[in-house]
Amino acid sequence: MEETRRVIALGFFDGVHRGHGALLCRVGEKAAELDAVPAAVTFDTHPENLILRSPLPLLSSPHDRADLMQRYYGIRDVIIARFDERMMHMPWREFITDYLVKEHGAIHLVAGHDFHFGYKGEGNPQRLRETCEELGIGCDIIPKVEQDGITISSTYIRTLVAQGEMERANEFLGHPHTLSNTVAHGKRLGSTLGFPTVNLSIPKGVLIPAHGVYACRACFSDGSSRLAVTNVGTRPTVDDGDRVNVEGFLLDFSGDLYGKTIRMEFYKRLRGERKFPSLEALREEVMRNAEETRAYFASLERGSGGS
Repeated sequence: MEETRRVIALGFFDGVHRGHGALLCRVGEKAAELDAVPAAVTFDTHPENLILRSPLPLLSSPHDRADLMQRYYGIRDVIIARFDERMMHMPWREFITDYLVKEHGAIHLVAGHDFHFGYKGEGNPQRLRETCEELGIGCDIIPKVEQDGITISSTYIRTLVAQGEMERANEFLGHPHTLSNTVAHGKRLGSTLGFPTVNLSIPKGVLIPAHGVYACRACFSDGSSRLAVTNVGTRPTVDDGDRVNVEGFLLDFSGDLYGKTIRMEFYKRLRGERKFPSLEALREEVMRNAEETRAYFASLERGSGGS
């Protein structure tokens, strides 16, 4: 048996929203109580992608899911399981006894009210609870979490992000919608417009937010951050193609971030993407968007009692 004793949350955790947070908070409590490691199991790809053979665009990459669980909920071990043919056909009981208990040292499991697992989803909360009791390990089943009379779900939040309703999406997430990746070379449009820029590609399988310009915060690996005016789309003023880019214009920053990983946090959609008659017209609009972004974050600080 795995020597590390873990309290493990079970789920896919796309977006790591407030509903997931209820599970993860319970994991933290039990881990402290049992002197165990707070952990979570997620998968590298959504089960629907393999079972239904239909891609499901996700709110977050495996890397971002792990990062959100660690930063917001103190989960120390995020186990990213490979969802392959073996996992898909694993009997539900074996998933508990062999995978979770023997392989990962589970001494307490936490799952949502609608969690299904194992071959054909035959494992359910009742079977999980009963099997844990047989094995002499703890189990918590967390009821659904609602906000504004709506059950918090990744499906609902995906709809909001796809429509650009970022502020409402963030209310249900409990944190800013996040996209992390390595900064790539762009067309150096920022030097033309007077702002340093970062160009990020959207990780494979991750949902593209509604095209447009967003008030964002760009977070760097050293813990610092800068406000950013971020365009999601095809940049019709300077490009003729249809490849989607995420291009952030960084405010009050100088330096080269090429090759570094940054986290872009999305707060508010300022406008839709549109083609401008000239680079000068685009520059003037980005300047306006920069002032809107500064004003937006200043209002957030005032609202939270900041100076």
